[in-house]
Amino acid sequence: MWHFNNITKLSLYIHIPFCVKKCIYCDFYSVESRKDLTIAFLEILCQQIEKLEGNFFTIYIGGGTPTVLDLPLLEKLLNSLTKFSPLEFTIEANPESLNKDKIKLFLDKGINRLSIGVQSLRDDKLKKLGRLHSVKEAKEKIFLAKKCGFKNISIDLIFGVWEEDFKNWQQELEEAIKLPITHISCYSLTYEKDTPLYREVKAKKIIPLKEKKVADMYKYTLDYLPKKGFLQYEVSSFSKRGFLCKHNLNYWRNNPYLGLGPSAASYIEGLRTQNVSSVEDYIKRVRENKEIIVRKERLSPKRRAKEYACLKIRCKEGIDFEEFKKKTGLDFWELEAPELPFLLKHKLIKFKKRNKKIKGISLTKKGFLFADTASSSLL
Repeated sequence: MWHFNNITKLSLYIHIPFCVKKCIYCDFYSVESRKDLTIAFLEILCQQIEKLEGNFFTIYIGGGTPTVLDLPLLEKLLNSLTKFSPLEFTIEANPESLNKDKIKLFLDKGINRLSIGVQSLRDDKLKKLGRLHSVKEAKEKIFLAKKCGFKNISIDLIFGVWEEDFKNWQQELEEAIKLPITHISCYSLTYEKDTPLYREVKAKKIIPLKEKKVADMYKYTLDYLPKKGFLQYEVSSFSKRGFLCKHNLNYWRNNPYLGLGPSAASYIEGLRTQNVSSVEDYIKRVRENKEIIVRKERLSPKRRAKEYACLKIRCKEGIDFEEFKKKTGLDFWELEAPELPFLLKHKLIKFKKRNKKIKGISLTKKGFLFADTASSSLL
C-alpha cells in the first residue's frame, strides 16, 4: 500500500502507452495498440491504483493515446480512480478515437478537463505530421465534447513545420479561437533523436524551417492569443481566465507527482524516479512483485532549489524571491547570482517590483523566445 496522506499538492500521472500508429515526431514511449497487451496492462495498472491511499490534487491520464482503449477498458480504469476527488481531472484524446460514448463515460466518472491532440487545423499539415484525423473530424469532436457537457477543453497545436507558411499559421490561430475551447498549447516542432522525423532530416529529405521563421510564428502567437482572451501563463500555454492547467502548473512549481505506467516519472520529497520503458517488462515486474523503477536520483536541497528556479522561470508569473525562500529554504540571490548578469545583459529577464522594491524576476518577451537558454542557465 502506498500512503500519501501527508503530502500536499500531489499529482498523479498515468501513462497509457498505446497508439494506433506512432507519429513521426514523437519521442514519448508508446507502442502500437494490441488487444491482449492493453487488457494485461489495464489489469496490473488497476491493481496498482487499488494500493494507493490518500488523495490527489490533480490526475492526468496521458500517453500514447488513452482513447485507443475500448470502452470497457476505459470504464475499468476510471472505476478504479473514483475513490479520489481531484480538483482537476484530465484525459488526453485523439479525434479519431474519441466518440460520444467515451465522452459521456469521462463525464460520468468525474473527468472535468479534456485535452484533444488536434496538432493542426490544416489537412495538408496533418498529413505531413502523419496524423490520422482530418480537420473536419477534429472540429466535430470538439463541438461534440462541448455539447455533451465538457466546460474545459484544451487543444494542442504545432507550428514551425517544414515548408510551413507564416500566413497559414495565422489562419490556424484564427480558426482555433472560434472553437468552444478554454486552453491552447502551442509547440514548435522539435526534431528529437530516435524519431523517424529526425532520420528524415539527417538524410536531407526534410529541411527544417529557418529559426527566424519559427521565432516569428511564436512572436505572433504571443501577441495574438492574449488579444483574443487566451492569456499566456507558461512558455507554450495559453488559457481563458480561470482555466490554467493545474496539473502542469504543479510540475512547473516543482510540486510532487507520482507517475504510473511504463516510462512515467515520479518526484516525491526530493527523490526523482523513472519507471521501466517497456510495457511488457512493466507488466512482468508488477506481476512478479519486482521493482518497476529503473532510475533513482536523490536531489540535494541546492539541486531542488535550482530545479525549482529552472521550472518556475518558464511561467509568466516568474519567480518571487520570498516564495522561493519559503519553498526551498535558500536565498535566490545567493544561489543564482553568477547567472543573472548574463540573463540581464541579453535582456532575457526583467525584475519584478513591488513598492519600488525588487521582489522577483520573470522572462521578457525576448526571454520567452529563448526560454530554454534562460531556464537551463538557472539550472
